[in-house]
Amino acid sequence: MELTRKHKTPQQIAIRANIILAASDGMRNSAIARKLAISRDTVITWRNRFIGSSQKDISVMDRLKDEPRPGAPATFMPEQLIHLFTIACEDPQLSGRPISHWTSRELADEMIKRSIVESISTRHVGRLLDEADLQPHRIRYWLTPEKDGKYDQKVADICNLYKTALERYLKKKRKQSVQMK
Repeated sequence: MELTRKHKTPQQIAIRANIILAASDGMRNSAIARKLAISRDTVITWRNRFIGSSQKDISVMDRLKDEPRPGAPATFMPEQLIHLFTIACEDPQLSGRPISHWTSRELADEMIKRSIVESISTRHVGRLLDEADLQPHRIRYWLTPEKDGKYDQKVADICNLYKTALERYLKKKRKQSVQMK
């Protein structure tokens, strides 16, 4: 199976796939456990889960994933998270903040100030930004480009550069081959 050979397959998924492959070859649970150096209970669990999920219309990859775990319900609605990300991409000075870049603390304060949430910790804001791969303290985002009168011209120049790149490369190669003769 491809999953067991791919380098980027998570190790736990590869082990589960190997369990199913060995089981399909007719190996017993204890033999599979010895071969893969895992517990017999793990083999039994994943064989049963795979068989149980085969009756449903679920992909093989989804059958090998962990089941959702119980826990506390989400504390913030998706709309609130979108507000957080929107604020993170805004210029802090538009919100009356005398800072150049947002910090987790400033974002948490701003969300409370705008009545988006009743309370949110600085650490939780940081985790949410990490999950969304937003780093408002490091870069300017395309949503907030610098105010520059030449912005449209710069975009056009860059697009033109990409459009003519192959043509310029081939022209350069021809010139080099003529010089070498």
